[in-house]
Amino acid sequence: MSVMLEDLESRVESVKEEVIGWRRYLHENPELSFQEEKTSQFIYDTLKSFGGNLEITRPTPTSVVAKLKGGKPGRVLGVRADMDALPITEENSFEFKSKNDGVMHACGHDGHTAMLLGTAKLLLAMQPDIPGEVRFIFQHAEELFPGGAEEMVNAGVMEGVEQVIGIHLWSPLTVGKIGIRAGAFMAAPDTFYITVKGKGGHAAQPQETVDSIAVAAQVVTNLQHVVSRNLDPVDPAVLSVTKFVGGTTHNVIPGSVEMMGTVRSFRPELRTEVPALMERVIKGVTDAHGATYTFKYERGYRPVINDEAVTEKLRECLVEAFSESVVQELPPTMGGEDFSAYQQKAPGVFFYVGARNEEKDIVYPHHHPRFTVDETALPIGVKAFIHAVFKLNSEE
Repeated sequence: MSVMLEDLESRVESVKEEVIGWRRYLHENPELSFQEEKTSQFIYDTLKSFGGNLEITRPTPTSVVAKLKGGKPGRVLGVRADMDALPITEENSFEFKSKNDGVMHACGHDGHTAMLLGTAKLLLAMQPDIPGEVRFIFQHAEELFPGGAEEMVNAGVMEGVEQVIGIHLWSPLTVGKIGIRAGAFMAAPDTFYITVKGKGGHAAQPQETVDSIAVAAQVVTNLQHVVSRNLDPVDPAVLSVTKFVGGTTHNVIPGSVEMMGTVRSFRPELRTEVPALMERVIKGVTDAHGATYTFKYERGYRPVINDEAVTEKLRECLVEAFSESVVQELPPTMGGEDFSAYQQKAPGVFFYVGARNEEKDIVYPHHHPRFTVDETALPIGVKAFIHAVFKLNSEE
């Protein structure tokens, strides 16, 4: 490990308050996916303020990439952070809560961006000793399909990148811990839309109608058999109906019901098998009751599959930087992430930095209106990123 890392603790401590300040500014000023104009400008201006030899570009209107070429030979590593917020009304009461009504950083992306800014500032001061090149990828629109990662890949940000890593602050994991796993790590999040079409009429004369609500309710119930009775129990999959809309008043049976939901899986074949099984169920139920249907299935992001070799090297690096007890092997999660787009271009690893602290009541899940992170996790992420740069870029 480079001698430059011997005083890394003090270096990280020197930017800690700045990193926290950046996170709080971003939390207070959230912007939705594909609308991150002020956020991306803030990132651009902050990077510019560091001076030095950062090559800063804007590959898409609301993203930023900075390149830093080290003074020693080595590989090219992409380091990614996302920046978009969610359409959620914040219920926290701290001073830096969202100023934008109905928009909130409820997933930790404000912290991801702040950590990567801190990493860039410190690495800039360490440039002569850095092996290879570091490419800082500040990505827009992770939360909204088709996602910002795919756009950035198409814009060429991964050209020449040999390995790629990303951190997610993780609320189920206690602060001070780091979670990592080789292989399947996060699922492919697909979306489906169903409309059950019946025949509307008076609620007092159901015999004159084809009750779309009753039929749709049976569709929901029977769709649960797709996973529980049609798929191998050891082949992970989730099917959730998350929207059910129909009717206008107490005495009218509506003519149609609209439903929406998600399917999560890892194995590519399931993304073909599941929609076929779903349509068989939908058709069977609606046919049995004289109703009709429409069914639309959209594939979302690919699953996040961590490269075995890079994961092992990164795990060794993190154990060296922290300790064996800090770095934990985590099971896969059915959450989705468009980081997978970068992994199509270079072997990569996505890993978690714990952000939960029950003593501080920082316990709410991602996408909850009271979500927040323990800010002591931020310097941990910065330290992890910097150690990874030296370890993964080294040609040793």
